[in-house]
Amino acid sequence: MRTLLPISALRGFLRSEAAGGLLLMAAAALALVVANGPFGAGYFHLLERPVGPLSLHHWINDGLMALFFLLVGLEIKRELLDGHLSRPADRRLPLIAALAGMAVPAAIYVAIVGADPGLVAGWAIPSATDIAFAIGVLALLGSRAPASLKLFLTTVAIVDDMGAVAIIAFFYSGGLNPAALAAAAGLLAAMVALNRRGVTSLALYLLLAALLWVAVYRSGVHATIAGVLAAATIPIRRSPARPDDPHSALHRLEHALEPWVAYLIVPLFGFANAGVALSGVGLAGILAPLPLAVAAGLFLGKQIGVFAAVRLAVALGVGLRPQGATWTQVYGVALLCGIGFTMSLFIGGLAFPGAPDLVDEVKIGVLTGSVVSALAGFAVLRFVRPFAAPSAGIAAAGSPPAA
Repeated sequence: MRTLLPISALRGFLRSEAAGGLLLMAAAALALVVANGPFGAGYFHLLERPVGPLSLHHWINDGLMALFFLLVGLEIKRELLDGHLSRPADRRLPLIAALAGMAVPAAIYVAIVGADPGLVAGWAIPSATDIAFAIGVLALLGSRAPASLKLFLTTVAIVDDMGAVAIIAFFYSGGLNPAALAAAAGLLAAMVALNRRGVTSLALYLLLAALLWVAVYRSGVHATIAGVLAAATIPIRRSPARPDDPHSALHRLEHALEPWVAYLIVPLFGFANAGVALSGVGLAGILAPLPLAVAAGLFLGKQIGVFAAVRLAVALGVGLRPQGATWTQVYGVALLCGIGFTMSLFIGGLAFPGAPDLVDEVKIGVLTGSVVSALAGFAVLRFVRPFAAPSAGIAAAGSPPAA
């Protein structure tokens, strides 16, 4: 009799977090309705209301989103050490697709705004894919989207997140505080030492992670990076027989965080950041350099970068097409990669601090590019034949890893 193993966070994500993506869509739509209705002024005033040392908006973006980045870091660590990215052969295609899917949108953005040096700082805005939003759209298609496409989209988005974290750390941090950096380094070293000594107490790691967040916040590096750094130190117990050991500290923390992040933190972030007053914004406003560059980067750059990279990799024998998927379906997923909602809005706020008008233009561009990408990707996947002859490619989600 086959023993059922606990569902990993990735497989659980593929099965159930689609609801989180749909909730994120609803939160974004609600933000737009509220921001443009009779309660619009109250909405913006509430977000800027001080709560202790920070505004409510800052607590959401710098505080709660650190938990989002902690979950991202845990997922990345699991996949690199014990999951679908643990073998070099499994990493190649998602890595190639993600890198091209970041470079081409950035190039399109810079090409459009290049004449205005004040806007170049936003080059990374269209470079990220919103995994929850994209999986939510894919879930609406049911069996029309092979499981291998869901796995491919998820792994590309995970690699994408790794790149976005690096971009935030290196390009959107400034005014470094050496003392706070030293404190952060000391706390991180202590967490690494605990890991190497085999300490598995989550309470101790979380206490040090909270102190690390404070140190990183004061250091000038964006505070959410503390989440990823802390995740790298959480112990994972690996076993060929039970890769999803339920007693692993990483496994327990990941599964404890996932519902809070999916159903509260990310939708709350969407509600707090998607609201933009659209009164007076016509076609000319959408076609202004900044929103046009963001929208074009997401819609055109993502599909061109991801799809062309996959075609080229397969043609050169570097990677294999996702199993059971047609090229048209791969193209549909490349379109869905243009949904950049959460991370794009986040980077937009970092790119233009203290410039609310520019941030509003970023929101218009992100919403436009993401919605068009979602509708186009859904249409392509909805109206193509869902069956394709199996090919030796990325295995379906939930398949046992090769020995």
